[in-house]
Amino acid sequence: MAGAATAPKAIAQAQADSAQREAQIRQAEADLAQAEQDLANTRVMAPIDGHIAKRGVARGNYVQTGQALAALIGLNVWVVAHFKETQLRHIHPGLPVTIHVDAYPDRPITGKVESIQSGSGAFFSLFPPENATGNFVKVVQRVPVKILLDALPDPALTLGPGMSVVPTVITHPQD
Repeated sequence: MAGAATAPKAIAQAQADSAQREAQIRQAEADLAQAEQDLANTRVMAPIDGHIAKRGVARGNYVQTGQALAALIGLNVWVVAHFKETQLRHIHPGLPVTIHVDAYPDRPITGKVESIQSGSGAFFSLFPPENATGNFVKVVQRVPVKILLDALPDPALTLGPGMSVVPTVITHPQD
């Protein structure tokens, strides 16, 4: 009779062991899903196509929240020209522009005026001038004008932020 009494105990123990193993499997699956999510979070995806201009971190480095990892230069290239306010009279969005890049003086690039900033560059600078001293000297301000390039003449040209250009806005385009 001792064997008959142990059979229900053995069944109950086997069922408990089975439930425990199922719980362990569910926990292992949850751990795997979390590990896959953590791995996906280690990849930084760029919001635009482009190339890295300045890398501030190497593979295997630990980074802090908010730390700059790299500078991304997009494939869309434009010029921000700072024209004197006295030159803006005939400039408006849509006008054609010829741009000579100092690095490639024999290869003019064409573009169009996209926008003119509402205010001078000095007004929006980090430390705008405070001219409240009583001595007034009129200084011609410079206003940023964004020029979109029509197309690069040669994809092999290296163009990037900080390069010197000479833009010429064609205020009387020939039809």
